[in-house]
Amino acid sequence: MAARKKATAKRGRGGATPRRRTCGAVAAHMMLLETYRPFRENLSRLEGATVQRRQQRLRAADTPLVTVRTVVHVVHHTAAENISDARIQSQLAVLNRDFSATNPDLAGVPAPWKGLATDARLAFELVDVTRTSTAVAGFGTDDAVKAAATGGIAPRDTAALLNIWVCPLAGGLLGYAQFPGGPAATDGVVITTSAFGSGGTASAPFDLGRTTTHEVGHYFNLRHIWGDTPDCSGSDAVADTPNAAGPNFGRPTWPSISCNNGPNGDMFMNYMDYVDDAAMFMFTAEQVLRMRAALDTLRAGLKG
Repeated sequence: MAARKKATAKRGRGGATPRRRTCGAVAAHMMLLETYRPFRENLSRLEGATVQRRQQRLRAADTPLVTVRTVVHVVHHTAAENISDARIQSQLAVLNRDFSATNPDLAGVPAPWKGLATDARLAFELVDVTRTSTAVAGFGTDDAVKAAATGGIAPRDTAALLNIWVCPLAGGLLGYAQFPGGPAATDGVVITTSAFGSGGTASAPFDLGRTTTHEVGHYFNLRHIWGDTPDCSGSDAVADTPNAAGPNFGRPTWPSISCNNGPNGDMFMNYMDYVDDAAMFMFTAEQVLRMRAALDTLRAGLKG
């Protein structure tokens, strides 16, 4: 328990939408490695299954379409945070376009990588919305939003359902997700209210629903595109994404070169980088293989 407290982000007041993307998935991931004994072993088994599928040269186009049944938990401190059903539906529409590679801005993928943009063969269906008033003005990465005792609401059947909490997050945090293999009681994705869906009170530059696309990528075992190191030594364990020195922010101009990865540079338009919503618009074939490996193993319950 002491380790859990040490790794936990403090709760506080929800603030204005940050100008730079921030993601708490790595902090949540590191906390689970310390506090949930099966997590490390589960991840190791998943990596083995991913390598096996890569060796078998499985293609996303040959995999069946899976509909991921989704529950959205709206946890609101103010009336404005109690977002509309239309806003929730707008987010589901974004997920369905982004994960099927039918998003119109896919046309912006640079020519060298156009053949890599891939349909994940995943669809998202909204099955329920819960609404919970809370006294907490801003949650952190300590999973407090996932329990009634700490101001939130418990998830529903995390083996079979994708649970998404929409709530005010403190400290400029846009969202975080639990990687596959963690405890069922906290499994799912958390998104700050102002970055969920489009329209209404969604705030630029994170008002196109891509924060949820990014975090659902983590939920299906995708890492950040630069491997979460402050140099060129990290890896996202994906062969068709260029090595990158660190996150990209805002709306970069292509090519943006780091780690001797010219002439094409960083794949900053990938959903797993830190650019603005309008600047990210693709998953690659190897990322899709990685997501499908998670779906076939630790997330197999989502297939119904």
